[in-house]
Amino acid sequence: MKKNIFAPIIYLGSADFSLRFKKWCQKVAVKLPLGRYFMRRRYAPEVDNLEVETFGMRFPSPIGLAAGYDCNGTLIDAMEAMGFGFVEIGAITPKEQHNSKHPSLYKLKNDRALLNCADIDSDGVEQVIENIKQRRSKIIVGCNIAKNTTTPDDEAPRDYLRLFRPLYQYVDYFTVNINLNTTDKPYVPCEKEQIMAILQPLFEFRRGQNQYRPLLLKISPDLTDEQIDMMADIMIDTPLDGIVACGGTIGRYGLENSTDVIHELGRIPGAVYGAPLKKRALDVVSRIYERAQGTYPIIGCGGITSADDAMEMLQAGATLIQLSTEFIYGGGKSMRNMRLGLNERLRKAKHLQNKNE
Repeated sequence: MKKNIFAPIIYLGSADFSLRFKKWCQKVAVKLPLGRYFMRRRYAPEVDNLEVETFGMRFPSPIGLAAGYDCNGTLIDAMEAMGFGFVEIGAITPKEQHNSKHPSLYKLKNDRALLNCADIDSDGVEQVIENIKQRRSKIIVGCNIAKNTTTPDDEAPRDYLRLFRPLYQYVDYFTVNINLNTTDKPYVPCEKEQIMAILQPLFEFRRGQNQYRPLLLKISPDLTDEQIDMMADIMIDTPLDGIVACGGTIGRYGLENSTDVIHELGRIPGAVYGAPLKKRALDVVSRIYERAQGTYPIIGCGGITSADDAMEMLQAGATLIQLSTEFIYGGGKSMRNMRLGLNERLRKAKHLQNKNE
């Protein structure tokens, strides 16, 4: 009884509520008169060394928003105003489903990390399409697609196709998410037959379209090196356009300063995101880059907390990078600092290259 009485008060002090409130503020701010102008002026100063051309598109910056933050495509304009070069919305599921666990997000502040125990929170494909139609900015939008939790694993390919078809004309690229590991019922297929069963219908549908949408695969950092090689080989041997490396980890390695929090939470299922992922994410990106001989674009994601981290990820072989956890911690200020810092590092690298030539 006491638990039910105090539940609302406890929720107001949770990381879940804090994040929801932050998103609401961003959504409202960008819709206010001159709101978008002031957001861009404060968080997205002009830079001249960040433009990247890949996937047949021109990205104003290699720094993008990772899936998981804008779950339903309601923050696209706000993220553009805050300086992101592209936004990946989702994960999106065919049918509406919502997270029933509260709290489901825990900040591991001493390690600049998050423990996410939430199921995918999706309004369903039809509502997401309506949200995308309402955006005003021309920022590049990717769509992270996943199966519904209630869909049996052997029927997963059907769910991915149910998303790919209706969303095809509304977004610029797709990421097939096979790293769904935040609950006690994870879906992380790692057999070639399973993955090809998902991808093949998407390839076939795309062949019949007038417009080409790049198709990427988001993989888990918990895969073995041999499994990562297999993912790279799938990219090389099929019409897959790239890989997003990586999603969250169910491992607890790297949490050197949060052992007391982890002990308090017990054996709660969930995935860790943030700074502890950096080393593994760099290793995975580097391994894929070398396996594919640098001929395929890779989006590096995981553990990027500074301009130095961003530069290190690009040097490891990533063409683009994505943020989420650091943005949750640092907000627009961290985005501004990363844009300016990375711009300066790329300027110096370009100057040094021209000098050596």
